[in-house]
Amino acid sequence: MKHPVDIHVGKRVRHRRWMLGVTQQQLGTKVGIKFQQIQKYETGMNRISASRLWDIAEALEVPVSFFFEGFDKSDEILEAEMQAAGEAQQGDLLSDKEALELVRSYYAIPENQRRKLFDLARVLSAS
Repeated sequence: MKHPVDIHVGKRVRHRRWMLGVTQQQLGTKVGIKFQQIQKYETGMNRISASRLWDIAEALEVPVSFFFEGFDKSDEILEAEMQAAGEAQQGDLLSDKEALELVRSYYAIPENQRRKLFDLARVLSAS
């Protein structure tokens, strides 16, 4: 069974890679491994060693601690148990490609316009 920490770290690698618009191949090349290994890391199938995590953090321009942010042991264990039991995985907004593209596009907007768009979205969602 996959370890909950490995699953969480792998998801964070994938989310950051997607946010930067980097492919698995590109990330693998930056850290000197094949894209298949990146796939295994992102699914939690393989553990990421400390030195490899350091290289990945550097390539994705985040501190190593980024990969552990939001880890709640009880939630991750519950999720792993649900996966093992074959039940539906808990919703993960950033695993949705459309949502991720929206976030990426949002942050590409200049800050003053982004604030106006945010205010508009808040008003529209309240109705």
